[in-house]
Amino acid sequence: MTVAFTEQSKGLGAHDAQEYRPPPDNDENPVVKSAEYAIEATDVVGINEPGVKAAAKYIDSKLHEESYNPRSWRTHPLHVCPPEPYSPYDSRTGDFMNWMFLISSLNFSFWSEREGRPDRFGIEWREGWQSDKRKVHTGYWSLVAAIDRALEEGIPFSDPTFFASEERCPDSLVEHIFRPSRQSNEKISLLKERIAILRQVGSILTTKFAGSFQHFFEDFQSRHDGQGTALQLVKTVVTTFPSFRDETNYEGRRVFIWKRAQILVAELWAAFYPPSPSMPHPLFPAGAAIHQLTMFADYRVPQILHHLCILTYPPSLIKALRSHASFETGCREELSIRAASIVAVERVREEMVKLAEARYGEGNFDGEDISSVMIDFYLWDLAKKLENGEENVEGIDTAEVLPSHRTRSIWY
Repeated sequence: MTVAFTEQSKGLGAHDAQEYRPPPDNDENPVVKSAEYAIEATDVVGINEPGVKAAAKYIDSKLHEESYNPRSWRTHPLHVCPPEPYSPYDSRTGDFMNWMFLISSLNFSFWSEREGRPDRFGIEWREGWQSDKRKVHTGYWSLVAAIDRALEEGIPFSDPTFFASEERCPDSLVEHIFRPSRQSNEKISLLKERIAILRQVGSILTTKFAGSFQHFFEDFQSRHDGQGTALQLVKTVVTTFPSFRDETNYEGRRVFIWKRAQILVAELWAAFYPPSPSMPHPLFPAGAAIHQLTMFADYRVPQILHHLCILTYPPSLIKALRSHASFETGCREELSIRAASIVAVERVREEMVKLAEARYGEGNFDGEDISSVMIDFYLWDLAKKLENGEENVEGIDTAEVLPSHRTRSIWY
């Protein structure tokens, strides 16, 4: 197999603004049903129910043992955190929301042709905001480190009015911001596509929302009378910004994935999560209903789902992964991996809700407290720990850690 971008991934959205058919503004997440359709239609990746049950028990115990919760998001050393207590009038709140939106806009394609080698693409910067020690950050963290480094250097890179302007922020400056470490023999992937996305989303925010993602969010909540949910915000992001329209057509049916749109909203939810769960969420005072979101179908979480014996792969797919084959965006195998990951994590969530009901008693537990979002957060962190040799999965059956599938795409 070879990489061959479809028309969808060459552009910045599945459809242009005039042709795009927005999803209904209701409580249904179309990602779930379309993933269920896609896993059956592609008929490549399977879901192992005993593996789902075993992994659900394992993840449930680990979340309690490690006190893993939405506030854990704030502990990552490269993360910029919003001020507390929350105030929409604090300029740091708007600065944070712009930072988060920029990262989510560019959060794609970090796998390397030089995986496991010291000369792969990386960004040299501090270990974190509170550290003077330097390190080379790779993968997704290279994006965060590059943006943090630019801000430290006085470049207002997270300001949409700045990155929308070719005069103030020329392509050469963007290339400089993503300059690799001295030991890297790779550049950041899809730089031209990243620049095009910066111009597009920056222009939309500048012309329609006074150059601020916070204003976009406030406009969203105003139109929902302050009652907007996480899923409604995802749908608004997808409708407003073409480069977040992670969708495809398979055998004549529209399939929604929405990886970056959902992770943008989920990370906003986590970043602003109050110190006590009894406190109202400042962004979603009527309730975020975060359980309506799915996992974020990338290439790292499917890898750990297979390792945990949740996903099953046929020999032909295992052979292709071992040989580091490249999969075309929207092809049968690639779509099957992503769709199966979404459905599998939904199944894990259902099992974890059952475990909680058994623990607390039926009727004494709010199933909304267990979300595919938190399961994804935990699994992604676990995958990175496994990759770095910091942790092993023990006590349940596991499969070999296969290479992640390779698709060079703006969608994930």
